[in-house]
Amino acid sequence: MADDYPFKETVRDRSSRARTGVLTTRHGELETPLFLPVGTKASVKAVGGDELGSTGSISLIANAFLLSMKPGVEIIENAGGLHEFMSWEGGIFTDSGGFQMIREGFLEKVTDEGIRFRSPYDGQRVMMTPELCRDIQLGLGSDVAMALDVCPPHDAGEDEVKEAVRLTINWARRFQPGPSTDGQLRFGIVQGGLDRGHRKECLDKILEVPFDGLAIGGLSIGEPKDVMFRVLDDLVPHMPDTHSRYLMGVGSPEDIIRSVERGVDIFDSVFPTRNARHRTLFTPNGKVNVRPSTFRNDPGAVQEDCPCMLCRKYSKSYLSHLFDVQEPLAWRLASLHNITFIQQVIKNMKMAIKEDRFSIWKEEFLRSYLSGGG
Repeated sequence: MADDYPFKETVRDRSSRARTGVLTTRHGELETPLFLPVGTKASVKAVGGDELGSTGSISLIANAFLLSMKPGVEIIENAGGLHEFMSWEGGIFTDSGGFQMIREGFLEKVTDEGIRFRSPYDGQRVMMTPELCRDIQLGLGSDVAMALDVCPPHDAGEDEVKEAVRLTINWARRFQPGPSTDGQLRFGIVQGGLDRGHRKECLDKILEVPFDGLAIGGLSIGEPKDVMFRVLDDLVPHMPDTHSRYLMGVGSPEDIIRSVERGVDIFDSVFPTRNARHRTLFTPNGKVNVRPSTFRNDPGAVQEDCPCMLCRKYSKSYLSHLFDVQEPLAWRLASLHNITFIQQVIKNMKMAIKEDRFSIWKEEFLRSYLSGGG
């Protein structure tokens, strides 16, 4: 691969591996650290594109597997690509959907050829190969396409992890036979379970393939947090500075911060929106639950200095009422707040890195967030 990588590190923290950088895509420059809200089916649940932009989000991730099933690649291509289809001007990553194919009851068999599964919509048998996965994402027109991989369970045995690594490496070679001709970036995914040897082997082989960036898969799927951070401590120092590092499926404020500290650049997760739909909101003083006992008669904002629509225009009392009567507006407002909160954390963290005060900022934020302000 040419030395002109699309990612450029801009500032490195002197007391940790935290850094800022810029990933250049055909829809503009994406500054890192970067959090991607999850728009699985070409929509972040309950949130429109213009509203998502108001949260400070500049990119999102969609699921290529599910979109290829419904509405289908041809329909999205005819609309002008995924950006036009969902009226979103920011960046778009697409995940292969391999995790969903294997984990959510669709799987029939994993072979050297690919993943054979039944469509969740009509029951039709489909074989997802690395080549088909690549072509689907080309058709969708995303800015960043993720290679097809195999994600073993966190408690998988030795043989299962070794087989997942073998298939992930072989599929990566087939997914990326050469540079994309239309400017779409392609990221390889490093698997290997919780074993440093398997992780290093997978990384070394993935680096032989001319990918534009690297992702870390198979973490935050049930293993203890300290184990996840130990894997990052072992793996990230071996990942080249020239590649952006994307930790898939991680989205809590504390996990993002502690992963950035270890050198990770990009994150995605349903964590903010899923918590929002279950009445849990993020604040600098920790998570709060929207319960009638605490919110029903409170005319104040959820967070006084928050720029989101909920905090600027509506009270805790009103939000409590919306949840109590199961009004969908509650999900929308709560989701906007939680996404905004995460993006504000990202913004403040970038500033702290650039001003060489990341460690101080991290300690102050986590002390307040994890102790409820105490």
